[in-house]
Amino acid sequence: MSDPLTANIAATLRTARIDRDLSVNALAERSGVSRAMIAKIERGDVQPTAVLLGRLTAALGLTLSELFARTEGETPRLARIADQTVWVDPTTGYRRRSVSPAGGSVQLVEVELPAGAEVSYPAESFALANHQIWVLEGSLRFREGEVEHDLSSGDCLELGASTPGTYWNPTELPCRYLVVLSRRR
Repeated sequence: MSDPLTANIAATLRTARIDRDLSVNALAERSGVSRAMIAKIERGDVQPTAVLLGRLTAALGLTLSELFARTEGETPRLARIADQTVWVDPTTGYRRRSVSPAGGSVQLVEVELPAGAEVSYPAESFALANHQIWVLEGSLRFREGEVEHDLSSGDCLELGASTPGTYWNPTELPCRYLVVLSRRR
């Protein structure tokens, strides 16, 4: 295993799958991720991409933020910056930092999306929580199904119905934004 976070992600995904009484085959069928890739991820042999994690967590009925919160275990109500989990997508360089303390009803996630990078998630990734995207620096194009939203620094978008979504930075500079998630009732 390459690092402690990858090992924790692997163990958390495996535990979530087993807790839901799903075989690797059943999770593969639900998520569209191959059995071989799921096995590699659960062993910690590979660091999954944001897209793969999005598919797997959606198939398990979790948000990506809930997955990362579970990897952190028990945390206090105060999340100091030094203790906040940072994860980097090995393919795109997408950098994700869990800002809020684990287990809260609202989750704050700071993302830095490199120039030209694009990260897509299936509709199921947006079904479990209400999402708002607040651009802190730069520009972001968010594709919500067939609709494209061009967002600039200071803009905030509340997502609608669950449809496939793509975060895309069409510029030559990094984009930094905050995703605010609240569990749907």
